[in-house]
Amino acid sequence: MKNKFFILVILFQTVDLALSTPKKYESIFNFGDSLSDTGNLLLSGALVFPVIGQLPYGETFFQHATGRCSDGRLIIDFIAEAFSLPYLQPYLAVKQGQSSQHGVNFAFSGATALDAEFFFHRNMGSILWTNNSLNVQLGWFRKLKSDLCSDNELLFSVVACDDFFKKSLFLVGEIGGNDYNYAFFLGGSIKQLQSMVPSVVGAIANATSALIEEGAVELMVPGNFPIGCSAVYLTLFESPKKEDYDRHGCLKAFNGFAKYHNNQLKQALDTLRQKYPHARIFYADYYGAAMRYVHAPLHHEQGFMVGL
Repeated sequence: MKNKFFILVILFQTVDLALSTPKKYESIFNFGDSLSDTGNLLLSGALVFPVIGQLPYGETFFQHATGRCSDGRLIIDFIAEAFSLPYLQPYLAVKQGQSSQHGVNFAFSGATALDAEFFFHRNMGSILWTNNSLNVQLGWFRKLKSDLCSDNELLFSVVACDDFFKKSLFLVGEIGGNDYNYAFFLGGSIKQLQSMVPSVVGAIANATSALIEEGAVELMVPGNFPIGCSAVYLTLFESPKKEDYDRHGCLKAFNGFAKYHNNQLKQALDTLRQKYPHARIFYADYYGAAMRYVHAPLHHEQGFMVGL
């Protein structure tokens, strides 16, 4: 699991934002990848990553594998706890009859912000873990909303459903990291991938806009992590040049790329705030929170996390 200190930094950011309003969230709807998937990949069969259904996944908190790409809880679990809500049910469990009263988790491990066609058209499709992109997850949400929000349904009338979503927190990500991971792992350069950033950010912004149009008014959109500090990037892109690393041992160019994505995302969110003044759109600084851990790793417990 990502270090508990790092998770708490993100948690405090979210709680601080929430405390600026008297409203209490009654449900959470989450979209993303393995960083917040609470079981969709596992329920789908997990053919690309079957070990997720075995220990040590889940062993430090749940004592059994839950489908989380972690040995314990994820950021989304701590956010749910902060608002005294149950852990989010994965969408595929809700389809099988589990309750969606307190929200649903649509995140899917390996998911991308861009649709699968983008990668297949560029001969990168073979590396994808899943076709369940952000747009697919948005379609799942619309299907769920259609099932819930009908005057013919017992659960919610249309009016009650609108009120329900106004009291919900929507998390759009973190997502987009895999779009870059797949391309980098296949040999793409930073310069080449910079041309992808507007498309990735556009997909995230479009999904955020679509959710607002569907009734969301409280949304948190996280940025990307300092990928130049991650073990997989440090291993795959090891450099003999000392100047390629910062004083903490992270690859400067890849962290610079993550910052570039985050800056573009923040600009896109500013545009959405102007378009939707009635909605509250929070940017969650995952990069800054993670760097606190990088700056002082020995001050915090260490754990285990796989991310795609």
